[in-house]
Amino acid sequence: MTHALHLTPTRPESVARVLVAAGAVLGAASLAGAPPATAGAAFALVVAGGLVNALAAFARPPGAPTDGVWFRSNSSRGLVGWAWGAALTGLYVVLYFRPAWLAGWTDAAAPLREALTGATGDGGQWFVYSLLYTTAVVVMGARMLVRHRDSRYQTLRTLSVMAVQTVLAFLLPSLLARLQQPELYLHYTWPLDFDLFFPSGVAALRAEGRLGIVALAWFVALLVVATPVLTYLYGKRWYCSWVCGCGALAETAGDPYRHLGPTGLTAWRVERWMVHGVLALVALVTGLLWAAALTDLAWLDGVAGALSGAYGFYVGALFAGVVGVGFYPLLGSRVWCRFGCPMAAILGLQQRFFSRFRITVNGGQCISCGRCSAFCEMGIDVRHYAQRGQNVVRASCVGCGICAEVCPRGVLRLENGPDTGASRTARATLIEDLDILAD
Repeated sequence: MTHALHLTPTRPESVARVLVAAGAVLGAASLAGAPPATAGAAFALVVAGGLVNALAAFARPPGAPTDGVWFRSNSSRGLVGWAWGAALTGLYVVLYFRPAWLAGWTDAAAPLREALTGATGDGGQWFVYSLLYTTAVVVMGARMLVRHRDSRYQTLRTLSVMAVQTVLAFLLPSLLARLQQPELYLHYTWPLDFDLFFPSGVAALRAEGRLGIVALAWFVALLVVATPVLTYLYGKRWYCSWVCGCGALAETAGDPYRHLGPTGLTAWRVERWMVHGVLALVALVTGLLWAAALTDLAWLDGVAGALSGAYGFYVGALFAGVVGVGFYPLLGSRVWCRFGCPMAAILGLQQRFFSRFRITVNGGQCISCGRCSAFCEMGIDVRHYAQRGQNVVRASCVGCGICAEVCPRGVLRLENGPDTGASRTARATLIEDLDILAD
């Protein structure tokens, strides 16, 4: 379902903007040395504003709001969009390079951190980051649930990423830390968790005893068994749109910016080289570290160590964090997933050549409106396929289903099953009929 053009905010939307703006001001003040209570008030105001904004969507028709996005400052790279981009980028820069500036935030979160993890002292900035990240997914996930309240597929997908982020990425690691066990993130594996299978990472898990050995077996099974099997059955969407924390933030907090991703053949060529180049780099670094560990060559260990440090800084911190999230309002919500995520590269290769998942088309119903292409967060020209009656089988597709939802004629459908190469012409079905487990 699509919206009529609504540019004037409703009263609840105006209230939400005021609350978020006030929270942002207090948050900045806390960085400048204001009392810890200022950071707590900033957090409460931003959360309240986000929830009011989510509930305000009940005043709009359900479905993806496609009209007017290029007339709003926030979603058209206007002043508000640039301001949010600067704020997000600044947050990541401070987090990685000036954590002392977050003293007000860490002090405000210290009671919650101690209650959940039992930890005190240094390292509080990472708890604050995890808390902010999880809150963003949950609050903006509520917005997604309201906006897409008529879509079973979008509802289940959003509930999934909210639950995984809250339980597996926030509560479970906190509980393990309180029990003085390693903080395990069971929904990540190599190569996204790039140092997991480094010699030092494997040794650290083995040193934890039985829990570490079980966790190591889990991570190996997730990579070599679950990943190929689930991708064969359901495409990379099982991970990128239902499980992954990066995808969770992109599909919730990043949703207003999904249409801003780079498009065209040049972007596609750059994307292919970059994402597979990052995969090759992390594989090279991992291989060199193991070769150095097994041969005990000092020079090789030095080279491998320098490469791993460079990867962690330039890819793990700058690309995945600063650019991958900070540039949402400028380059779209999936810039990291498209151009840098090595896990997406593996899943994409499996999806392109060995998966039953594809987007089928009823080309005879296509009116070439272009909504599908405009709102594809991965920059795929879906209309090109629909006009020609070709099924969409692309390595980069994360199966979010928005292209099918914004289509006014029901041309597109997400399906699992043998790909005969033929398009779907018998009938047009809407997104609410979709089932990720359907054959």
